[in-house]
Amino acid sequence: MWPFRNGSSGFSSSSTAEKVTQGIDGTGLTAIVTGASSGIGAETTRVLALRGVHVIMAVRNVSAGRDVKEAILKEIPTAKVDVMELDLSSFSSVRKFASDFHSSGLPLNILINNAGITIPNFKLSKDNIELQFATNHLGHFLLTNLLLDKMKKTTSESGKEGRIVNVSSAAHRLTCREGIRFEKINDPSG
Repeated sequence: MWPFRNGSSGFSSSSTAEKVTQGIDGTGLTAIVTGASSGIGAETTRVLALRGVHVIMAVRNVSAGRDVKEAILKEIPTAKVDVMELDLSSFSSVRKFASDFHSSGLPLNILINNAGITIPNFKLSKDNIELQFATNHLGHFLLTNLLLDKMKKTTSESGKEGRIVNVSSAAHRLTCREGIRFEKINDPSG
């Protein structure tokens, strides 16, 4: 389905995060990674920490996040990794996370919106929005908007341009013929 040949960067879809970041020193940078307690989020956190970045693991399951943090610290004793609770399906949780992060006084250079869920059965979030849409899209949208001024301030003060990365999957190809049916987003038949 995807070619594994190298692109103009010299990397391909088979390149590892360690290979892509080899030789990069992230000391002095701070990143938030959503969904950092498993999968791509955990690996992203590990490699960023390996490169010296202070990583905030934004996770729904704090216990799982602490387990990942401990595994990273065993491998990289000098790693700077913190775990903070974030449930992207809940606007109040997103607002609390952003408020707590602002209160920490930390800069923000990188925001990696990685978390996502796939649920085959219809379910509503606490805010009465279809759960997958609320988590994968609206939660990240709100989080990014609440943190954008912090990123701009960090860029202005440090002279280092920030980055926002939105991770997605090939599941976007599995939509209805007519596209997203926004008028049925909260309809179990939609």
